[in-house]
Amino acid sequence: MRQLIIARKDLQMSPGKLAAQCCHAAMAFLTNHLRDESNVIKTISLTTGAEGYTAKTYFSKEVYEEWIRGVFTKTICEARNRNQLMKAVEMAKELGLEEGKDFFLIKDCCLTELNPEEVDENGVGRTLTCIGFRPLPDELAHQISRKYQLYR
Repeated sequence: MRQLIIARKDLQMSPGKLAAQCCHAAMAFLTNHLRDESNVIKTISLTTGAEGYTAKTYFSKEVYEEWIRGVFTKTICEARNRNQLMKAVEMAKELGLEEGKDFFLIKDCCLTELNPEEVDENGVGRTLTCIGFRPLPDELAHQISRKYQLYR
C-alpha cells in the first residue's frame, strides 16, 4: 500500500511551502473525519482534570495492518499545472474513488507566497496546490501515478 500525493510544479513553491502542502495532503485522510464534531467527544481526564477530546476512527484491516503499522509508504508526483492535477481527479473518479473520502484537494490560504486563483463567497482566496489520496493498494495507486513523474 502507498499514499499518493500529486503536487503542482507550475506554482514554483519554495521547498518549505511544498513540504507543508504535501504534509497537508498526507494528513487529510487521517484528519478529515475529526473535523466532523459528531465523531469527537469532549472529555476530562480523571487523573489530571485536563480537558481534551476523544475520537474513534475506523480503518480497513488492509490500511491498518499494511500502512499504519507498516512503513507509511508515500509517492510524491508532480503535475505540470492545475489542469494536469485535475486529470488525476478525473482518473480517480473513473476508478470509483470519492472526493472527501478517498482523495482530498489541498487549497492553500495564500497567506505567504502564493496568490489566490479563486475567491470563495466569503472573500477568502485560495490556490489548489495538490491532491492527497488515502493509502491505496499499490496497483490502484500506480494506475494514477503512471501518468505522472516523480516530483523533482
